[in-house]
Amino acid sequence: VQLQASGGGLVQAGGSLRLSCVGSGSIFSRSDMAWYRQAPGKQRVLVAHISRDGATRYADSVKGRFTISRDNAKNTVYLQMNSLKPEDTAVYYCHAARTDWVPPYVYWGQGTQVTVSS
Repeated sequence: VQLQASGGGLVQAGGSLRLSCVGSGSIFSRSDMAWYRQAPGKQRVLVAHISRDGATRYADSVKGRFTISRDNAKNTVYLQMNSLKPEDTAVYYCHAARTDWVPPYVYWGQGTQVTVSS
């Protein structure tokens, strides 16, 4: 299984970006999907999560600014990021998992850099 993330780049504060993550293989539709980010010198943290049935949850720091969505027909999960701030600068990783599956699984994409200038 491969997860290919794209859409990162350099943007000014207040701008927008949309990240995409395309999954290969047959597991996408039965996976819970998420975006994480890791800033330099910091731990990787959860940004947004979308379950198999479309339920979403967000880190407090991005609520109201970021939106996660998925298109199972395209094996793709998106992260729409609006009103970007310099503190959103990080490498963003997509994540697919089913901890209740037998066997359980977790997959990570390769990461895409988001840089927000002030």
